[in-house]
Amino acid sequence: MSREFSSTEILNFKHLAAERAVDFINSGMVVGLGSGSTAKIVIECLGKRIIKEKLTNIIVIPTSKESEREALRNGLMLSTLIDNPRIDLTIDGADEVDLDLNLIKGGGGALFREKIIADSSAEVIIVVDETKLSFSLGKLCPVPVEVHPLAVRSMGEFIRELGAVVSLREDSKGNVFKTEQGNNILDCRFGPIEDPHELARKLSMKPGVIEHGLFLNMASIVIVGGKEGIRHLKR
Repeated sequence: MSREFSSTEILNFKHLAAERAVDFINSGMVVGLGSGSTAKIVIECLGKRIIKEKLTNIIVIPTSKESEREALRNGLMLSTLIDNPRIDLTIDGADEVDLDLNLIKGGGGALFREKIIADSSAEVIIVVDETKLSFSLGKLCPVPVEVHPLAVRSMGEFIRELGAVVSLREDSKGNVFKTEQGNNILDCRFGPIEDPHELARKLSMKPGVIEHGLFLNMASIVIVGGKEGIRHLKR
């Protein structure tokens, strides 16, 4: 859906979209914060906006330890779902977005907490650069599936039977990747997914699957940064 862009161009696109997304945040809000490179930019933009516009009483709930550290570095006030079970707005990134604003997320490994936070939010704003737009989920990236260590082999076999090429995620040092919950991630490359809802159902029903990276009917708005500026996509 887009041509190739340099890493510098993509970073600029993300900044444009992130700056627009934090404009939706007002004083007194409880805000969910995603994880990954785009979420880091969002957190920085929010910290700057709070100072510049003297916003008050904004509480943030991060979806990972990394985002929590970034929030603290930017002077944000942390909380948890236990203390604030209702979130006004969550801002997060995505690995792929289709025409119906369904998402694949979990490239950074925080899909379990990201989905819980998104589901607890009145509104979910997704920030992406235009290279993440896709006609069909699965065309651009694999679907991450978080599985209990005991189920890695059986779930890998099950997902292969569904038609995916499955690989066990490793970290940058070549070790088996562990989520913050102590689980493993299977990256499942299906290619274009004909029926994401049916695939999500099949994955969710299997014991051993902790969570999957299909975020369906969850995004309220997708803010896209690109060569022509910013676009707002609504479901």
